[in-house]
This record gives sequence, C-alpha cells and structure tokens, in this order.
Amino acid sequence: MLKNFNGRPSLATVLKASTVAGIAAAVLATGVPLEITRSYAEAVKVQAPAVPSFANVVDAVSPAVVSVRVENRVNPVADNNDGFSFDFNGRGFDDLPDDHPLKRFFRQFGQDPNDQQGHSRRFGQGPNGPGGKGRLRPVAQGSGFFISEDGYIVTNNHVVSDGQAFVAVMNDGTELDAKLIGKDPRTDLAVLKVDGKGKKFTYVNWADDNNVRVGDWVVAVGNPFGLGGTVTAGIVSARGRDIGSGPYDDYLQVDAAVNRGNSGGPTFNLSGEVVGINTAIFSPSGGSVGIAFAIPASTAKDVVADLMKDGQVSRGWLGVQIQPVTKDIAESIGLSEPSGALVVAPQTGSPGDKAGMKAGDVVTALNGETVKDARDLSRRIGAMQPGSKVELSVWRGGKAQSLTVELGTLPADQKDASADDDNQPQQPQAPASERALADLGLTVGPSDDGKGLAITGIDPDSDAADKGIKEGEKITSVNNQEVSTPDDVVKVLNQAKKDGRTRALFQIQSSEGSRFVALPINGQG
Repeated sequence: MLKNFNGRPSLATVLKASTVAGIAAAVLATGVPLEITRSYAEAVKVQAPAVPSFANVVDAVSPAVVSVRVENRVNPVADNNDGFSFDFNGRGFDDLPDDHPLKRFFRQFGQDPNDQQGHSRRFGQGPNGPGGKGRLRPVAQGSGFFISEDGYIVTNNHVVSDGQAFVAVMNDGTELDAKLIGKDPRTDLAVLKVDGKGKKFTYVNWADDNNVRVGDWVVAVGNPFGLGGTVTAGIVSARGRDIGSGPYDDYLQVDAAVNRGNSGGPTFNLSGEVVGINTAIFSPSGGSVGIAFAIPASTAKDVVADLMKDGQVSRGWLGVQIQPVTKDIAESIGLSEPSGALVVAPQTGSPGDKAGMKAGDVVTALNGETVKDARDLSRRIGAMQPGSKVELSVWRGGKAQSLTVELGTLPADQKDASADDDNQPQQPQAPASERALADLGLTVGPSDDGKGLAITGIDPDSDAADKGIKEGEKITSVNNQEVSTPDDVVKVLNQAKKDGRTRALFQIQSSEGSRFVALPINGQG
C-alpha cells in the first residue's frame, strides 16, 4: 500500500478504493487539502406579480401626439451706419463666450452676425431683413394632439399666442406646417390645422368626465424640454381645482411628471381617451414636483368644437356680478348651507337685469341642478349658447323664487394689437389713456360684468408683473376711486401726480379675492 510522507495511506489509494461519496469522507478523515471546482447557482430570477403596463396605451396613442414648434419674425438691431448687428442683452457678438450656443450656431453656418456683408446676405436688405418682415425663429415649443383624422390639432393658447408660424412634429419626425384656426384665452385652448394632402391621421377621442375618479391611472404624453415623444404616468390627484387663472377654472390635478414643453399635450386614461389637456404646473423649482393641472375633457370638448367650427367661442352671458356665499352670509340670509352665487349687482340692460335679478339674490340652482358656488355658475352659464332660456332658482328675502332668463352673448375679448404688414393701411394710434396704462405694463379691456377693468395683458418686465398682477384679473379701483374705463384710471393718476405722489394704489380683484398693489407712476420709483 502506498503511503504519504506522514505514513498515512496516499490519496491515490483512497481514490481507487472509494466511491465519489467516500472521497469527501476520506479527505475529512485524512485532513489532506483538496482543490475542488465550485458549482455556481443559477442567476437570481423572481416571478414578478402582475402589474398594469402602459405599453399598449402608449403604442396606440403616440402617433396622435405631436410636438408644436412656434415661430415668430425677429428683426435685427441697427448698428449706426455700418450695417447691422445683434444685441444680446446689451452685449455684442464678440462679447459672448466662445462656447455660447449662439456663437456655435453662427459658426455652423459660417457667418458672423455682426459682419456687414454676411449679415446683409442672410439677414439684411432682402425680404427677411430690415424693411422686410424679419426672419422666422423658434420662440416657443409645446405639445398637442390630433382630434380628427383630417388634421385638426388641439394645444394650449399660451403655446401659440406669440407665434406667426407653426410646425407640428409627429412622433416619427415628420414636420408639417400648421395653420392657426382659433384660440380661446379664457380656457387656454387653441386649435391648429395641418394639410395632410389626403392623408388620414391617427386621432384620439375625449373621455367621459363622469367616469374619471380621483386615484385613476393616467398617462401624459408630450414634448418636455423639447425632447419629444416622452411618456410619464401617475394618477388623478384631485378634481375641480381653481388655480386663479380665470373664471372657468375647473382643473384636474395629476401627479404625472409634467414639465415645460408638456403644455397642450394630452393626459390619457388606460383606454387611450383624453381625460385632460396639460396646461400648468405648480413648481418652486421650475421642474416637475408632481403637481400638474389639466383642462378636463368636458370643458375642452365644447370649446374645441366651437373653434373647429368657426374659429371662435360663443358663450352665454348673464350680466351680473357675483361672489361666493360664505357661512356668515348664509346664516344672515337664512340659507341652510353656504352654497350658490350671491349677486353683488346686475349690469344695467343685461339679461339678468331684464329678468329682474337684484343685488342680494342668491342663485341656488340652474335648470334644476344645484349651483355649488359663484365659479360653478360662471362656468355653466359660459358653456351655454347665447339665446338659451334658463331657469334660475333664486333665494330672495328668505324665500325661494324662480326666474326665467334668456342669455345674451358674452362680450368678445379685446383683440391683441399686432404689427401690420408694410403694405397694409396704418392703424390709428392707441388712445392716450391706453398708452398711459401701457407705461405701467398693463393692457386692459371692459370686464364681463361691466365693473372695473379686465386685465388682458401684462408686460413681463414691468413692475406690475413683479408685483404679481396677472392677465385675467381685474382693476376695481385706483387710489380708492372706482374705475370702469382707461380714462377713469388716467384721471386718478393725473391727480396723484398733481398731489406729488410717485405711486398709485390699485385694487386688484381675482377669483381668490381682492388685494391692493402700489405701482409707480410713469416709471417713478
């Protein structure tokens, strides 16, 4: 028998005399080291539980979602008599860093924008230069979606409001020129149209609001930060949100990641139907924090149908100033609960005035359906067609009464001023009162109820904007004097100047209530 150096049987002998099972025993008994090849276990694999997937929804709806590129004409800045140059926030082209995106852009096309010869060729005396219409440049981007097979696209008004030309970019990269059909600032909706030259586009339908519940899954598809074709998911967080953007606020709140560029894009349910149109986010940082607001399908459906029909929206008009009914008000007039809309004053000659509505009335129901609050009444009246007859349940003097009102037409919004083509007749200069308000950064028009002045535009670089004044709010008084026309405001401001004041106190009314804001007169600090 073979033995090893310590006199014990050798491993060879053990191997000859042992089975595989005995090898381990022999090794353990002899204590002789033995190199053994490891046998590895299989890779970890877990059987995942069944969870909802959004892939089928995304596959179906993505062809109907587009990126919207908005372009406007930008004229170069004259530079004495040496040709033309660009002004980049007070700095010339040569002052920009070498890695500035504008420098990279011009290097790509082999041009210095301050070079007279090159600039004349690309941006100079041709049809796109000074004396022409300027060069089309992208100024905004957003999202949209096809609502019909023949090329109608829904998006936000604030996406297209500053544009002169529009391009719809489909999910496969195809770019199509689009025409603005109509827009509605009150609900922040707009409709574009592309010519598919006979092509039928994939389109989507509206969801039924009655079936949308808090907690339902939703999928947002859009163009955040210009990335295009991006999908995020979340749930409906709340309904009926009022964010102070206008009298028809009734937003869905969703927690899907919605960012800049998602505006105008759709939010879908799991059936691929549009439950809302993304229009705003709450964000201290500028990015998504999980609080986004979408125009509900019920609101968008009717507005979009009107815009597709004739490019404008006709709304019913009651012509009374209203406010919410608080608990104290309800108790003082004998109402069992704080609901309905309190009439502050009917506008003279308005449908409400003609029907006999009076200050102090509380509208508790419209056509037999309870009115929740003042905003609910405004939204429902606005959704009706002018000429419609409605039955109002009114609480007056401790008793319920019924009134029949034939709705009028809501006065049209004041049209935005725009530069005319060179070959068009010159428009009359704006009145001095409007120019004076423009100096304050404000554009105003008549209010819906005839009380005060509706703010229809804000200069983003003005003190008014810095103080938080927003489009859609209303000026009710200046230096504690009621105003209803621009001339009224100017009279108060002129008197303030005579009194040696440098600021005027504006009372601003919004859907959240009234507040006072002091604005400098003629830019004085």
